[in-house]
Amino acid sequence: MKVDGRHFRSIWLEGDGWTVGAIDQRRLPHEFVVARITTAEDATEAIRSMLVRGAPLIGATAAFGMALAMRTDASDAALDRAYALLLAARPTAINLKWALDEMARLLRPLLASERVAAAYRRAVEIANEDVALNQGIGRHGLALIEQIAAGKKPGEVVNVLTHCNAGWLATVDWGTATAPIYLAHDRGVKVHVWVDETRPRNQGASLTAWELGHHGVPHTVIPDNTGGHLMQHRMVDLAIVGTDRVAANGDVCNKIGTYLKALAAHDNGVPFYVALPSPTIDFSIDDGLRQIPIEQRSADEVATMSGRTADGRVETVRVVPDGSPVANYAFDVTPARLVTGLITERGLLRPDRAALASAFPERSAGH
Repeated sequence: MKVDGRHFRSIWLEGDGWTVGAIDQRRLPHEFVVARITTAEDATEAIRSMLVRGAPLIGATAAFGMALAMRTDASDAALDRAYALLLAARPTAINLKWALDEMARLLRPLLASERVAAAYRRAVEIANEDVALNQGIGRHGLALIEQIAAGKKPGEVVNVLTHCNAGWLATVDWGTATAPIYLAHDRGVKVHVWVDETRPRNQGASLTAWELGHHGVPHTVIPDNTGGHLMQHRMVDLAIVGTDRVAANGDVCNKIGTYLKALAAHDNGVPFYVALPSPTIDFSIDDGLRQIPIEQRSADEVATMSGRTADGRVETVRVVPDGSPVANYAFDVTPARLVTGLITERGLLRPDRAALASAFPERSAGH
């Protein structure tokens, strides 16, 4: 996608052929900064600190981290160390493990002298594959938006509600939930996005709004608790969210607050779609609510907020009383029964094992 007319991906291999560039998402929306990642430790910290975030992008970053590790030391022991280091960076997004397994499966049979080139080649492929997968998601989701638009009166807009950031900043390019929106906008469909702020890290207000604005997509930032009100008043035509992991039974794990949006959508008859590339499916898990690990993050993310002051400084302030305990569950699980459909690169699917296994037999084999 474009930033002030210049095309960017969220992560890329630099021109020197070995270092990795990535947009530092911790600095958005107030500063656009490119970070340089040169070691597996850098990649791990980028994932852990949310310099990069979003399940597909985490996977791509882990793949590049493995390549950087092999450049330093291509031994079996180093491969095992890098795998364990990167895997521990964040627990919920299954794309992290998927990408590491892809890299390990490729590299283990190779001679140490062959591993560096192979690792970089596969990491770049994983990044490029993510872009293609998201474009496929965009095409299938576009049909849903166009169908709603066809039933509108002339001049009326299609209102989409989204949660967190499942845009191109959460992937390598295009995004998952936003890919259909960008395609619709670019084709002239009148579309407007309700952007949940998504506390506590405000990925919607800070990231989704930033990227939609730079691409020219009409949007409005709303407090997290506004979605139900909008749905009650028929101001939302459909909800599209992303996901960090989808269980084999169709349960969806996504940023905290997604479950509440799904409940409101269900109560008001608003279609609730989840957009995902196939590496986000975890066929080893049959019950998302009981089996998906839910990351608990620092209390500071809830107790403090950062923003730009009137004189241009970026400051962090505390908004919770000293001494008050804070719980910071980063994700929740939306049961499959509340999901209208899964938008994948292979089409719109029912949220159940049969549909997922039929669409992705190569992924479901052995589970």
